[in-house]
Order: sequence, then C-alpha cells, then structure tokens
Amino acid sequence: MTISLPRGLIVSCQARADNPLHGPAFMGAMALAARDGGAVAIRANGPDDIAAVKAAGLPVIGIHKIFSDEYPVYITPSFAAAEAVVAAGADIVGLDCTTRPRDGVPALALIRRIRQELAVPVFADVSNLEEARAATDCGATYIATTLSGYTAATQSANQEPDLALVEALATRLPIPVIAEGRYNTPALVRHAFEAGAHAVVVGTMITNPREITRQFVAAGVPA
Repeated sequence: MTISLPRGLIVSCQARADNPLHGPAFMGAMALAARDGGAVAIRANGPDDIAAVKAAGLPVIGIHKIFSDEYPVYITPSFAAAEAVVAAGADIVGLDCTTRPRDGVPALALIRRIRQELAVPVFADVSNLEEARAATDCGATYIATTLSGYTAATQSANQEPDLALVEALATRLPIPVIAEGRYNTPALVRHAFEAGAHAVVVGTMITNPREITRQFVAAGVPA
C-alpha cells in the first residue's frame, strides 16, 4: 500500500488526557475543521482518535504515544503499537527514530518490520541529520524534524523551529522532508516551505485553544 502525502499543511489533532478537548469526538471534529480549512493530512494519536479522524477523508499519520518512566521514547515505541495504529485505520505510521534508549527493538529494525509486515509507509520523527539518513536507508518514506529541540542533544533556549535542519535534510535526502515542531505562525510555515519542506505539521496553534488562550493572556493582559 502506498499513500502519497500531498504538498501542504498537515494538522496534528491531539489532546492529552488533562485537556478539555481530549477524546475522539473532539479530535474527529478538529479533523473536519482542518480539512475544510485546507489541510492535506491529519496526524493523530492513539487508536480511538485515529479511527475518529478518518471521517475527514484525508490521509492519516497515526502515532501511538506510550509513556514510560524508564525510557524517553514514547512515540510508537514498539511493533505492537504500530499494529494498533494500522488496525485503527492509519494510512502512515509515525514513530520516534532518534537514537535514544527505548523499550524494545531499535527504531531502524522497527522501520523495516513495519514496512515488511504491515506494508504501510513510515513517517520517521528525527532530531538530526544522522538519524534522518539512517531512517532513510532503512526504508522510511518521510522524514520529519519533529524531535529537533526535544532531545538532550538538541535542546536550547531557542524556541524557533529548526529551519536549518529542514534545509539540510531537503538538500541531502532523496525522500520528502516534513517540517514539524514549533511552527506557530503562518510566516514560519512559509519559511519552512522556502527551506525545502514538502509539508509542514502544525498542532498546538491550530488545535489547542487552551494553550493559544494562555499565550494571548501572557502576552497581552496587563499585570
């Protein structure tokens, strides 16, 4: 099975358990709104939400976040997690492809197994060029800059998206590069496309009204 992600904006429809919008009914509605606004695909977490966002009729990048006190990797960390994502209807499986410690087989082996046994494209979340090259060599279909700034080696005080990584990947890899992580204005999204991104993922600033409200309050309400 081959699903091609169109060039454009991907909307991440996710809400953690403490968020008032948590749950498949809300995420399904978010996906419909994103579709009507011009999104080309949806990124969603967990089997229930993945099944709900399918109603929007867009390609779905499915992930399965499984948190652990022992390991930093939680985005689709195992083959069982990937199986659940595909069973729920995901067209593409997204997973953490950093070199950080994980509970189970290394990410590169997981890419191969997903491609061979589940026959779906893999959306590799990476934090640097070396991880991207390795994931590409192992059969990843898309490379995303999702985890740049979120690993110990890439953390910094700079809260801007890693446009330099987008450009480096776009000029060196033979597969589409997806920009993701801290793209919170239309201008930054445009810059990502100018840097060579095939698509850009935006989540919080579209689908998390609570966080958007907090930012407006913090920036605009007098003390």
